[in-house]
Amino acid sequence: MTKDKKTVIIGASPNTSRYAYTAARMLRDKGVPFVPVGIKTGEVFGKEIMNLREKPFIPDVHTITLYIGPKNQPEWYSYILSLSPTRMIFNPGTENVEFMEMAEAKGVEVLAACNLVMLQTSQF
Repeated sequence: MTKDKKTVIIGASPNTSRYAYTAARMLRDKGVPFVPVGIKTGEVFGKEIMNLREKPFIPDVHTITLYIGPKNQPEWYSYILSLSPTRMIFNPGTENVEFMEMAEAKGVEVLAACNLVMLQTSQF
């Protein structure tokens, strides 16, 4: 059931041309609770983007969907894993074997997949 899959969008942006924005729209449309987190300020569908630099505490995270590239991920490894997600989706262009292995070692289900396709095809 998607309503139980609170999803944190890492790399959220209010820019309508970004895939992270499209993911937020699709999550909203499917009734999936989401939390936008990023370094950009603003809001996405009425939700203020939480500042990634402040490493906000977010309880009950089911899924983390990544929209930041591999070279920008190491700085956030500890924080992202501290959210104790059940699943992490590495969207196209975010795949990172080192981080994937770290997440798997913590018992996180890791998918190299497209969040948008998963939502469109009821695989989310």
